[in-house]
Amino acid sequence: MSDRSPFETDMLTLTRYVMEKGRRVKGATGELTQLINSMLTAIKAISSAVRKAGLAHMFGIAGSVNVTGDEVKKLDVLSNSLVINMLQSSYATCVLVTEEDKDAIITPKEKRGKYVVCFDPLDGSSNIDCLAPIGTIFAIYKKAAEDEPSETDALQPGRNIVAAGYALYGSATLVALSTGQGVDCFMLDPALGEFILVDKDVKIKKKGKTYSLNEGYAKYFDPAMTEYLQKKKFPEDGSSPYGARYVGSMVADVHRTLMYGGIFMYPANQKSPKGKLRLLYECNPMAFIMEQAGGMATTGIEPVLDVKPESLHQRVPLILGSPDDVQEYLACVQKHQKSS
Repeated sequence: MSDRSPFETDMLTLTRYVMEKGRRVKGATGELTQLINSMLTAIKAISSAVRKAGLAHMFGIAGSVNVTGDEVKKLDVLSNSLVINMLQSSYATCVLVTEEDKDAIITPKEKRGKYVVCFDPLDGSSNIDCLAPIGTIFAIYKKAAEDEPSETDALQPGRNIVAAGYALYGSATLVALSTGQGVDCFMLDPALGEFILVDKDVKIKKKGKTYSLNEGYAKYFDPAMTEYLQKKKFPEDGSSPYGARYVGSMVADVHRTLMYGGIFMYPANQKSPKGKLRLLYECNPMAFIMEQAGGMATTGIEPVLDVKPESLHQRVPLILGSPDDVQEYLACVQKHQKSS
């Protein structure tokens, strides 16, 4: 055991990491650094609220339904306000898109910057009351045109993402972040109030041993998905079957897939022909993270990041994870397309 004080070690905090990345970009103004640091402050505040939600009577339903039809919890409302206020106070944003608001939020002129942020302030919030892991997801784009900001500025394909990440509020609070140069993971040290680098340049395994989806909808699955699941459960080559892992909180399921390999699926089905997850603030950020880690993310028809958004709350199917597992799924899709 080392006698060195932890304060003598060269700990890389997320704040310092973002600043160092920003300094390497030629002509950088520091605006993106301000923006990401403001997002991190909001995440710290949400983490604190999540930890004491029961004591502060924050569990339960707020008595309304959001734009995508989900019941709004009290923590949803608080988290949404925290993120909006922190991002607008960074003086780096012009348009905000959140799951909780039907229309895009235009930053007041006096606080306006050049970035568009799409976010889900509290993903998996149906799990709040049973203490299952929940999270925050975000994607940052640069405003393309010089005109007045509008919701059209947010309708960019995921390939245009400048930075994306998610926070996971589980046994600890973790942030996975990518600025287009790989994925790094940071853990919140409650004593320091800082995120500390714990996993540098995370790479997903080429093939995993688990699949993650809600099999309660199996009667609605298309033949390609049904065949793929059959192959995972009853492998023809005599290998071990895949294990099923499904929390029902997207951030938790995707993070486990990133760490251990395998495949996460929320496909289109007869009940939800366009899928259920939202493109701008759920699928695109996660697809960006997964590709940066060497994985794949597809709708079953095209890479998620190539989809041209048509509306703020557009839904798409999502299959992501280890490249070999996703390719095997796509092979099933192509086989059934040929035979139909």
